[in-house]
Amino acid sequence: MTHVQTMLDTYPQDLGNVGKAKLIECIRACFECAQTCTACADACLSEDMVAELTKCIRTNLDCADICVTTGNILSRHTGYDANVTRAVLEACRTVCKACADECEQHASMHEHCRVCAEACRRCEQACAELLGSLG
Repeated sequence: MTHVQTMLDTYPQDLGNVGKAKLIECIRACFECAQTCTACADACLSEDMVAELTKCIRTNLDCADICVTTGNILSRHTGYDANVTRAVLEACRTVCKACADECEQHASMHEHCRVCAEACRRCEQACAELLGSLG
């Protein structure tokens, strides 16, 4: 059991119609993606050809910021607003797709970009699945 699940299990109110398993997976995927994107941006800065990775670095950092924000919003349930949740999930899904697409262009040369693209695709999928469960 993860801390994400434990915290949701201890929440004193009903979580409503949100699928708990999908919510847990999405929160975990968001925070993992944020960490992976931050590490990928840092690794890109260490590459000899850093100038060619400017867009990748920018996209990594944008993705990390949106993923952290999404994970934080998904972790709060008091005063829940489904419209805000949907908008944030859509934004996260969009930035994860953009980051994965960018990292995949460098994946053959930089292993960190391949790993990052995988984390972004996983988060993109988790956001899509949670969005689908919101109705």
